[in-house]
Amino acid sequence: MRRFDLRHLRDEPNQAVLKRLGEILDSSVSAGEVVIFMVEVVDFDLVEQSAEFVKARGDTLMNSLRFNRVDWTLVVKKGA
Repeated sequence: MRRFDLRHLRDEPNQAVLKRLGEILDSSVSAGEVVIFMVEVVDFDLVEQSAEFVKARGDTLMNSLRFNRVDWTLVVKKGA
């Protein structure tokens, strides 16, 4: 399982983070592969928006978990 760190985008708007997440899924992840994304959550709307974004793409959000005060992991399985 590979991990992609998006925490460096913490100062970007949520849409920029979601765009980058989608670009990674499109270019670097195979269908059926499970990957972990790490994001820094300043605004908790990003968590809800990411779940909706993943679902709308046809991928599966397997887990969404806060692991310290600001960092969040999203475990995503790419759809077919």
